[in-house]
Amino acid sequence: IETVRMFRALSVDKRVEIVRLLAGRTLCVGALSNLLGVSAGAVSQHLRILKDAGLVDSDRRGYYIHYSLAPGAARRCREALNSLFDSNEAKEKGAKSCAAGKRSAGGRRT
Repeated sequence: IETVRMFRALSVDKRVEIVRLLAGRTLCVGALSNLLGVSAGAVSQHLRILKDAGLVDSDRRGYYIHYSLAPGAARRCREALNSLFDSNEAKEKGAKSCAAGKRSAGGRRT
């Protein structure tokens, strides 16, 4: 479920842009809004979804809240993506080969 939440959060181009902008620095909603060319309200909604997915952290500094990538966010994204293509993991979870290709000598499926 964590993987699905993460991919769902990254399925919107503006959220991917936010993640790129937050790579290596912190920004507030106003700065993100100016850089993205969207309203502060839209940025706040995107940040809420990214935060719920565990990709973004917030830090209140006086009146402003600064956002940054969550520690380990890049690692968790890589692991989630790799797990989709890891055939050993699929085998461990009991994945079976397709039965459509298996036919008996008489041409019937077994």
